[in-house]
Amino acid sequence: MPLDTPLATTDRLFFSDLDQAATEKLVRQELAGADDGELFLEYRESESVSLDDGRIRGAAFDTSRGFGLRAVAGEAAGYAHSGEISEAALARAGATVRAVQQGHGGRADVAPQATNQRLYTDVNPLGLMEFSAKTSLLGEIDAFARGLDSRVKQVMASLVGEWQAVQILRADGGRVADIRPLVRLNVSVVVEQDGRRETGSHGLGGRFDYTRVVAPEAWQGAAREALRQALVNLDSVPAPAGEMEVVLGPGWPGILLHEAIGHGLEGDFNRKQTSAFAGLLGQQIAAKGVTVVDDGTLPDRRGSLTVDDEGTPSHRTTLIEDGVLVGFLQDRQNARLMGVAPTGNGRRQSYAHAPMPRMTNTVMLNGNHAPEEIIRSVKRGLYAVNFGGGQVDITSGKFVFSASEAYLIEDGKVGAPVKGATLIGNGPDSLTKVAMIGNDMALDPGIGTCGKQGQGVPVGVGQPTLKLAGLTVGGTAV
Repeated sequence: MPLDTPLATTDRLFFSDLDQAATEKLVRQELAGADDGELFLEYRESESVSLDDGRIRGAAFDTSRGFGLRAVAGEAAGYAHSGEISEAALARAGATVRAVQQGHGGRADVAPQATNQRLYTDVNPLGLMEFSAKTSLLGEIDAFARGLDSRVKQVMASLVGEWQAVQILRADGGRVADIRPLVRLNVSVVVEQDGRRETGSHGLGGRFDYTRVVAPEAWQGAAREALRQALVNLDSVPAPAGEMEVVLGPGWPGILLHEAIGHGLEGDFNRKQTSAFAGLLGQQIAAKGVTVVDDGTLPDRRGSLTVDDEGTPSHRTTLIEDGVLVGFLQDRQNARLMGVAPTGNGRRQSYAHAPMPRMTNTVMLNGNHAPEEIIRSVKRGLYAVNFGGGQVDITSGKFVFSASEAYLIEDGKVGAPVKGATLIGNGPDSLTKVAMIGNDMALDPGIGTCGKQGQGVPVGVGQPTLKLAGLTVGGTAV
């Protein structure tokens, strides 16, 4: 049986008790004379079930429904939102956003082009498994992880899913809809040996139903990986400190690329000249061979979008090409003000938030070095395989990241695991220190969430093995 169209599905959700013609008329009236704007309608179901130490510790289900109405006039934007979808609420919102247009004689921006590309299923994952099956699965994960090694003292596991349906209405009568499933499984393991406790964790997910993450090979693989990390950390020694060569592993370490570099390439920061990359378009900002793209068109990936939250089809946008800065990530407002085309990166956390430029799946492309060759080239350095938290200052580009799994490299060989390693540097500067790029590009397992100005959205990262020359490592002074 063929899937219903997203537009038909969202029509049933939003126009069962709201007159469609009257809504479209209101949008035309309230956005008349504005440079841009839209009515964003959203319906979302979400759930989470978590287990800790053999017991179900939390279970939640939530349904939310609402709208956000935006009018854009020059650099200003009026935004009103409500959890009540009614003609009265829409009229009140219209009166609010209309104020931003006073004295403004703008011309409406060209509407986004339509797209027929669908990057993920429309199926709602929440109804495909009974609650008892979800709790039973988490119990199986707990028992399986404990059975792998007698040193396992605690197991934490969670299953999270959501189904988001959105429709975007524009003043020209255009309507765009998208149905977005999202699931994630996480497993954490605590091990103990000789009084020492360490933790490891692993997760996986994407824009699909639960089938992929609840398959035995998937959750058992997650439990084994979490245990492996925890056991590695049991044998870790204090990390050295100082300036040294650093090798970043493929996949999830791309989170450093996302935070230290990606945010600085978002259009709003560059238009306002607050990014460390502002004014550098067309210049060599990275080592030769460094090519970075933001690709929202990857099927089933956590950061992918068929259309963004302004109705623009998702793009594969090249940001850095062979070391040269060639583009920024744009929503519609910043693109218009900078005289360029939007890139499909206008994103918002929910109907209660206005859109802004955000990343989707940010990836550094392959080079031509085998990862073994990169390791062999290092006399003394650090091999960072997984990362925990990190911070970055957009204006200066300075960052600090903690490695949750890292090893010493001595005489071209991976040595002892280390604990407490932090990478300290500057995003623009670190791009120039890329000395070798691997041929093993991998994407993260599907667990990333990005925060910006109080809004969180799902994202993806990826990269090959990388060697950076002369990065500062914080650890234990030697």
